[in-house]
Amino acid sequence: MMTPQASRLFPISSLADQHGRVATDLRVSLTDRCNLRCSYCMPAEGLAWLPGKEILTDAEIVRLIGIAVERLGITELRFTGGEPLLRPGLADIIAASARLRPRPTMSLTTNGIGLHRQAARLTEAGLDRVNVSLDTLDPARFAEITRRDRHADVLNGLVAAAAAGLTPVKINSVLLRGVNDDEAVPLLEFALANGYELRFIEQMPLDAGHEWRRETMVTFVEILAALRERFDLRPDPVARGGAPAETWLVDGPHGPARVGVIASVSQPFCGACDRTRLTADGAVRACLFSREETDLRSALRAGASDDDLAELWSKAMWGKLAGPGINDPKFLPPARPMSAIGG
Repeated sequence: MMTPQASRLFPISSLADQHGRVATDLRVSLTDRCNLRCSYCMPAEGLAWLPGKEILTDAEIVRLIGIAVERLGITELRFTGGEPLLRPGLADIIAASARLRPRPTMSLTTNGIGLHRQAARLTEAGLDRVNVSLDTLDPARFAEITRRDRHADVLNGLVAAAAAGLTPVKINSVLLRGVNDDEAVPLLEFALANGYELRFIEQMPLDAGHEWRRETMVTFVEILAALRERFDLRPDPVARGGAPAETWLVDGPHGPARVGVIASVSQPFCGACDRTRLTADGAVRACLFSREETDLRSALRAGASDDDLAELWSKAMWGKLAGPGINDPKFLPPARPMSAIGG
Protein backbone atom coordinates (compact mmCIF):
# COMPACT_ATOMS: atom_id res chain seq x y z
CA MET A 1 0.00 0.00 0.00
CA MET A 2 1.09 3.55 -0.69
CA THR A 3 1.42 6.15 2.00
CA PRO A 4 -1.23 8.89 2.20
CA GLN A 5 1.40 11.40 1.08
CA ALA A 6 2.19 9.36 -2.06
CA SER A 7 -1.50 8.96 -2.81
CA ARG A 8 -1.94 12.73 -2.98
CA LEU A 9 0.43 12.95 -5.94
CA PHE A 10 -2.28 11.75 -8.30
CA PRO A 11 -6.09 11.50 -8.30
CA ILE A 12 -7.63 8.12 -7.62
CA SER A 13 -11.07 9.02 -8.93
CA SER A 14 -9.84 9.07 -12.55
CA LEU A 15 -7.06 7.71 -14.72
CA ALA A 16 -5.21 10.98 -15.24
CA ASP A 17 -1.55 11.33 -16.14
CA GLN A 18 1.04 14.04 -15.57
CA HIS A 19 0.56 15.39 -19.10
CA GLY A 20 -3.07 16.43 -18.67
CA ARG A 21 -4.65 13.41 -20.36
CA VAL A 22 -7.42 11.35 -18.76
CA ALA A 23 -8.11 7.77 -19.85
CA THR A 24 -11.80 7.07 -20.40
CA ASP A 25 -11.42 4.20 -22.91
CA LEU A 26 -10.47 0.76 -21.56
CA ARG A 27 -9.19 -1.97 -23.90
CA VAL A 28 -9.71 -5.38 -22.27
CA SER A 29 -7.82 -8.32 -23.72
CA LEU A 30 -9.79 -11.48 -22.98
CA THR A 31 -7.28 -14.01 -24.33
CA ASP A 32 -3.91 -14.15 -26.07
CA ARG A 33 -5.10 -17.06 -28.24
CA CYS A 34 -6.03 -16.64 -31.88
CA ASN A 35 -7.34 -18.92 -34.63
CA LEU A 36 -5.47 -17.07 -37.40
CA ARG A 37 -1.72 -16.73 -37.92
CA CYS A 38 -1.43 -13.33 -39.60
CA SER A 39 2.07 -12.85 -40.99
CA TYR A 40 2.44 -9.36 -39.48
CA CYS A 41 1.44 -10.60 -36.01
CA MET A 42 2.80 -14.08 -35.27
CA PRO A 43 4.80 -16.94 -36.80
CA ALA A 44 3.15 -19.72 -38.79
CA GLU A 45 3.57 -22.16 -35.93
CA GLY A 46 1.84 -19.79 -33.52
CA LEU A 47 3.02 -18.77 -30.07
CA ALA A 48 3.22 -20.34 -26.63
CA TRP A 49 -0.12 -19.35 -25.08
CA LEU A 50 -0.39 -18.14 -21.52
CA PRO A 51 -1.14 -20.93 -19.01
CA GLY A 52 -4.79 -21.02 -18.03
CA LYS A 53 -4.06 -20.26 -14.37
CA GLU A 54 -2.47 -16.97 -15.38
CA ILE A 55 -5.52 -15.77 -17.30
CA LEU A 56 -8.03 -13.68 -15.36
CA THR A 57 -11.27 -15.48 -14.62
CA ASP A 58 -14.57 -14.06 -15.84
CA ALA A 59 -15.35 -12.85 -12.32
CA GLU A 60 -11.94 -11.16 -12.00
CA ILE A 61 -12.38 -9.38 -15.32
CA VAL A 62 -15.84 -8.17 -14.37
CA ARG A 63 -14.58 -6.92 -11.01
CA LEU A 64 -11.75 -4.93 -12.60
CA ILE A 65 -14.07 -3.51 -15.25
CA GLY A 66 -16.44 -2.47 -12.48
CA ILE A 67 -13.65 -0.64 -10.66
CA ALA A 68 -12.65 1.09 -13.90
CA VAL A 69 -16.19 2.22 -14.70
CA GLU A 70 -17.61 3.00 -11.28
CA ARG A 71 -14.51 4.42 -9.59
CA LEU A 72 -12.10 5.56 -12.31
CA GLY A 73 -14.28 7.23 -14.93
CA ILE A 74 -14.09 4.72 -17.79
CA THR A 75 -16.97 5.31 -20.25
CA GLU A 76 -15.93 3.08 -23.17
CA LEU A 77 -14.98 -0.61 -23.19
CA ARG A 78 -13.42 -2.44 -26.10
CA PHE A 79 -12.98 -6.20 -25.82
CA THR A 80 -9.96 -7.53 -27.69
CA GLY A 81 -7.62 -10.50 -27.81
CA GLY A 82 -5.92 -12.41 -29.32
CA GLU A 83 -9.31 -13.31 -30.64
CA PRO A 84 -12.02 -12.43 -28.08
CA LEU A 85 -14.64 -14.69 -29.68
CA LEU A 86 -12.57 -17.62 -28.38
CA ARG A 87 -13.39 -16.61 -24.79
CA PRO A 88 -16.21 -18.94 -23.62
CA GLY A 89 -17.57 -16.39 -21.15
CA LEU A 90 -17.58 -13.44 -23.56
CA ALA A 91 -21.34 -12.87 -23.61
CA ASP A 92 -21.56 -13.14 -19.82
CA ILE A 93 -18.73 -10.60 -19.37
CA ILE A 94 -20.50 -8.21 -21.74
CA ALA A 95 -23.84 -8.68 -19.96
CA ALA A 96 -22.27 -8.00 -16.55
CA SER A 97 -20.53 -4.89 -17.92
CA ALA A 98 -23.82 -3.66 -19.39
CA ARG A 99 -25.35 -3.68 -15.90
CA LEU A 100 -22.77 -1.21 -14.58
CA ARG A 101 -23.83 2.36 -13.88
CA PRO A 102 -23.09 4.55 -15.63
CA ARG A 103 -23.39 2.02 -18.45
CA PRO A 104 -20.27 2.07 -20.65
CA THR A 105 -20.35 1.96 -24.44
CA MET A 106 -19.06 -1.46 -25.51
CA SER A 107 -17.38 -2.63 -28.70
CA LEU A 108 -15.46 -5.70 -29.84
CA THR A 109 -12.43 -6.04 -32.10
CA THR A 110 -12.44 -9.43 -33.82
CA ASN A 111 -11.10 -11.31 -36.81
CA GLY A 112 -14.70 -12.28 -37.54
CA ILE A 113 -14.19 -16.06 -37.41
CA GLY A 114 -17.35 -17.42 -35.78
CA LEU A 115 -19.02 -14.01 -35.57
CA HIS A 116 -21.94 -15.22 -37.68
CA ARG A 117 -22.77 -17.68 -34.88
CA GLN A 118 -22.38 -15.23 -31.98
CA ALA A 119 -23.50 -11.82 -33.29
CA ALA A 120 -27.14 -12.06 -32.18
CA ARG A 121 -26.22 -13.32 -28.72
CA LEU A 122 -23.64 -10.57 -28.25
CA THR A 123 -26.23 -7.95 -29.17
CA GLU A 124 -28.64 -9.42 -26.62
CA ALA A 125 -25.87 -9.29 -23.99
CA GLY A 126 -25.43 -5.56 -24.59
CA LEU A 127 -22.61 -5.19 -27.12
CA ASP A 128 -22.99 -1.99 -29.14
CA ARG A 129 -20.78 -2.55 -32.19
CA VAL A 130 -17.86 -4.44 -33.71
CA ASN A 131 -14.60 -3.84 -35.58
CA VAL A 132 -13.74 -6.71 -37.92
CA SER A 133 -10.26 -7.24 -39.36
CA LEU A 134 -10.23 -7.75 -43.13
CA ASP A 135 -7.05 -7.02 -45.08
CA THR A 136 -8.07 -8.26 -48.52
CA LEU A 137 -11.05 -9.10 -50.72
CA ASP A 138 -9.11 -11.93 -52.39
CA PRO A 139 -9.55 -15.36 -50.70
CA ALA A 140 -6.13 -16.53 -51.91
CA ARG A 141 -4.43 -13.44 -50.50
CA PHE A 142 -6.36 -13.88 -47.28
CA ALA A 143 -4.96 -17.39 -46.95
CA GLU A 144 -1.46 -16.05 -47.66
CA ILE A 145 -1.71 -13.30 -45.04
CA THR A 146 -3.52 -15.26 -42.30
CA ARG A 147 -2.27 -18.76 -43.15
CA ARG A 148 -5.87 -19.97 -42.88
CA ASP A 149 -8.61 -20.43 -45.49
CA ARG A 150 -11.36 -18.57 -43.64
CA HIS A 151 -12.14 -15.60 -45.90
CA ALA A 152 -15.79 -16.58 -46.38
CA ASP A 153 -16.26 -16.84 -42.61
CA VAL A 154 -15.14 -13.23 -42.15
CA LEU A 155 -17.54 -12.00 -44.85
CA ASN A 156 -20.37 -13.96 -43.21
CA GLY A 157 -19.45 -12.41 -39.88
CA LEU A 158 -19.72 -8.91 -41.30
CA VAL A 159 -23.19 -9.64 -42.67
CA ALA A 160 -24.32 -11.18 -39.37
CA ALA A 161 -22.99 -8.24 -37.36
CA ALA A 162 -24.94 -5.75 -39.45
CA ALA A 163 -28.09 -7.88 -39.25
CA ALA A 164 -27.74 -8.08 -35.46
CA GLY A 165 -27.53 -4.30 -35.14
CA LEU A 166 -23.85 -4.10 -34.15
CA THR A 167 -23.51 -0.89 -36.10
CA PRO A 168 -21.70 0.92 -37.41
CA VAL A 169 -19.82 -2.21 -38.45
CA LYS A 170 -16.21 -1.13 -38.90
CA ILE A 171 -13.52 -2.89 -40.92
CA ASN A 172 -9.87 -2.69 -39.90
CA SER A 173 -7.39 -3.17 -42.75
CA VAL A 174 -3.60 -3.34 -42.73
CA LEU A 175 -1.92 -2.83 -46.10
CA LEU A 176 1.30 -4.79 -46.62
CA ARG A 177 3.78 -3.65 -49.24
CA GLY A 178 3.95 -6.07 -52.14
CA VAL A 179 1.09 -8.16 -50.78
CA ASN A 180 -2.19 -6.20 -50.70
CA ASP A 181 -1.09 -2.58 -51.09
CA ASP A 182 -3.13 -2.36 -54.31
CA GLU A 183 -6.41 -2.88 -52.44
CA ALA A 184 -7.00 0.49 -50.79
CA VAL A 185 -9.61 1.49 -53.37
CA PRO A 186 -11.31 -1.93 -53.68
CA LEU A 187 -11.60 -2.23 -49.90
CA LEU A 188 -13.24 1.19 -49.65
CA GLU A 189 -15.58 0.40 -52.55
CA PHE A 190 -16.57 -2.81 -50.74
CA ALA A 191 -17.19 -0.96 -47.48
CA LEU A 192 -19.27 1.74 -49.16
CA ALA A 193 -21.35 -0.79 -51.09
CA ASN A 194 -22.22 -2.68 -47.90
CA GLY A 195 -22.63 0.21 -45.46
CA TYR A 196 -19.48 -0.57 -43.44
CA GLU A 197 -16.94 1.95 -42.12
CA LEU A 198 -13.36 1.31 -43.17
CA ARG A 199 -10.27 2.06 -41.10
CA PHE A 200 -6.78 1.57 -42.52
CA ILE A 201 -4.11 0.92 -39.89
CA GLU A 202 -0.42 1.44 -40.45
CA GLN A 203 1.51 -1.74 -39.75
CA MET A 204 3.03 -1.36 -36.29
CA PRO A 205 6.19 -2.80 -34.69
CA LEU A 206 4.22 -5.27 -32.58
CA ASP A 207 4.91 -8.58 -34.34
CA ALA A 208 6.16 -11.52 -32.30
CA GLY A 209 9.36 -11.92 -34.31
CA HIS A 210 10.28 -8.21 -34.21
CA GLU A 211 10.73 -8.31 -37.99
CA TRP A 212 8.84 -5.05 -38.69
CA ARG A 213 10.72 -2.60 -40.88
CA ARG A 214 9.70 1.01 -41.47
CA GLU A 215 10.50 0.83 -45.17
CA THR A 216 7.99 -2.00 -45.69
CA MET A 217 5.14 -0.13 -43.98
CA VAL A 218 2.47 1.42 -46.20
CA THR A 219 2.14 4.92 -44.78
CA PHE A 220 -0.72 7.29 -44.08
CA VAL A 221 0.39 9.50 -46.98
CA GLU A 222 0.47 6.59 -49.42
CA ILE A 223 -2.96 5.34 -48.36
CA LEU A 224 -4.53 8.77 -48.80
CA ALA A 225 -2.89 9.24 -52.18
CA ALA A 226 -4.29 5.93 -53.40
CA LEU A 227 -7.80 6.75 -52.18
CA ARG A 228 -7.80 10.23 -53.70
CA GLU A 229 -7.13 8.80 -57.15
CA ARG A 230 -10.66 7.40 -57.02
CA PHE A 231 -12.59 9.29 -54.33
CA ASP A 232 -13.28 12.85 -53.28
CA LEU A 233 -12.37 12.92 -49.58
CA ARG A 234 -13.74 15.77 -47.49
CA PRO A 235 -12.62 16.70 -43.96
CA ASP A 236 -14.82 15.13 -41.30
CA PRO A 237 -16.65 17.94 -39.45
CA VAL A 238 -16.89 15.80 -36.31
CA ALA A 239 -14.05 16.55 -33.91
CA ARG A 240 -11.57 13.68 -33.66
CA GLY A 241 -11.04 14.01 -29.92
CA GLY A 242 -9.13 11.01 -28.60
CA ALA A 243 -10.09 8.72 -31.49
CA PRO A 244 -7.07 7.01 -33.04
CA ALA A 245 -8.31 7.43 -36.63
CA GLU A 246 -8.23 10.63 -38.65
CA THR A 247 -11.39 10.46 -40.75
CA TRP A 248 -12.82 11.88 -43.95
CA LEU A 249 -16.26 11.88 -45.54
CA VAL A 250 -16.74 10.07 -48.84
CA ASP A 251 -19.88 9.61 -50.93
CA GLY A 252 -21.33 6.13 -51.28
CA PRO A 253 -24.57 4.36 -52.19
CA HIS A 254 -25.79 4.63 -48.58
CA GLY A 255 -25.02 8.35 -48.37
CA PRO A 256 -21.91 10.08 -47.04
CA ALA A 257 -19.72 7.61 -45.17
CA ARG A 258 -16.51 7.87 -43.20
CA VAL A 259 -13.12 6.40 -43.98
CA GLY A 260 -10.22 6.66 -41.58
CA VAL A 261 -6.51 6.07 -41.27
CA ILE A 262 -4.80 5.19 -37.99
CA ALA A 263 -1.24 6.48 -38.43
CA SER A 264 0.31 5.31 -35.17
CA VAL A 265 3.80 5.27 -36.67
CA SER A 266 4.07 8.13 -39.16
CA GLN A 267 1.78 10.58 -37.33
CA PRO A 268 1.50 9.59 -33.64
CA PHE A 269 -1.50 11.02 -31.80
CA CYS A 270 -0.23 10.55 -28.25
CA GLY A 271 -1.19 14.05 -27.13
CA ALA A 272 -4.90 13.19 -27.22
CA CYS A 273 -4.65 9.57 -26.08
CA ASP A 274 -7.49 8.53 -23.76
CA ARG A 275 -6.80 4.79 -23.52
CA THR A 276 -5.73 2.35 -20.84
CA ARG A 277 -5.24 -1.37 -21.37
CA LEU A 278 -5.80 -4.51 -19.33
CA THR A 279 -4.08 -7.68 -20.55
CA ALA A 280 -5.63 -11.13 -20.33
CA ASP A 281 -3.32 -11.97 -17.42
CA GLY A 282 -4.25 -8.88 -15.45
CA ALA A 283 -1.58 -6.29 -16.23
CA VAL A 284 -2.33 -2.61 -16.78
CA ARG A 285 -0.56 -1.02 -19.73
CA ALA A 286 -0.58 2.75 -19.98
CA CYS A 287 0.43 2.68 -23.66
CA LEU A 288 0.22 0.13 -26.47
CA PHE A 289 3.98 0.46 -27.02
CA SER A 290 4.98 0.55 -23.35
CA ARG A 291 7.73 -1.74 -22.11
CA GLU A 292 6.36 -1.52 -18.56
CA GLU A 293 3.24 -3.01 -16.97
CA THR A 294 1.55 -2.93 -13.58
CA ASP A 295 0.38 -6.30 -12.24
CA LEU A 296 -3.16 -6.13 -10.84
CA ARG A 297 -3.77 -9.88 -10.84
CA SER A 298 -1.37 -10.64 -7.99
CA ALA A 299 -2.86 -7.92 -5.80
CA LEU A 300 -6.39 -9.00 -6.67
CA ARG A 301 -5.70 -12.64 -5.80
CA ALA A 302 -3.90 -11.62 -2.62
CA GLY A 303 -7.09 -10.00 -1.32
CA ALA A 304 -6.66 -6.37 -2.32
CA SER A 305 -9.72 -4.18 -1.87
CA ASP A 306 -11.37 -2.27 -4.70
CA ASP A 307 -9.78 0.90 -3.29
CA ASP A 308 -6.34 -0.73 -3.36
CA LEU A 309 -6.79 -1.86 -6.96
CA ALA A 310 -8.09 1.53 -8.05
CA GLU A 311 -5.05 3.15 -6.48
CA LEU A 312 -2.64 0.80 -8.25
CA TRP A 313 -4.35 1.48 -11.57
CA SER A 314 -4.32 5.23 -11.03
CA LYS A 315 -0.63 5.18 -10.17
CA ALA A 316 0.16 3.19 -13.31
CA MET A 317 -1.60 5.75 -15.50
CA TRP A 318 -0.17 8.75 -13.64
CA GLY A 319 3.29 7.61 -14.76
CA LYS A 320 2.32 7.36 -18.44
CA LEU A 321 4.97 8.85 -20.73
CA ALA A 322 4.16 11.72 -23.07
CA GLY A 323 4.71 9.26 -25.93
CA PRO A 324 6.63 6.07 -26.68
CA GLY A 325 9.13 7.79 -28.97
CA ILE A 326 8.27 5.47 -31.83
CA ASN A 327 10.17 7.69 -34.28
CA ASP A 328 13.25 7.89 -32.06
CA PRO A 329 16.14 5.78 -33.44
CA LYS A 330 16.53 4.32 -29.94
CA PHE A 331 12.90 3.13 -29.77
CA LEU A 332 12.49 -0.46 -28.60
CA PRO A 333 9.21 -2.31 -29.18
CA PRO A 334 7.47 -3.98 -26.24
CA ALA A 335 8.52 -7.52 -25.38
CA ARG A 336 4.94 -8.72 -25.81
CA PRO A 337 3.46 -8.99 -29.31
CA MET A 338 0.12 -7.45 -30.20
CA SER A 339 -1.71 -10.75 -29.67
CA ALA A 340 -0.69 -10.75 -26.01
CA ILE A 341 -1.25 -7.03 -25.42
CA GLY A 342 -4.68 -6.53 -26.97
CA GLY A 343 -5.63 -3.93 -29.58
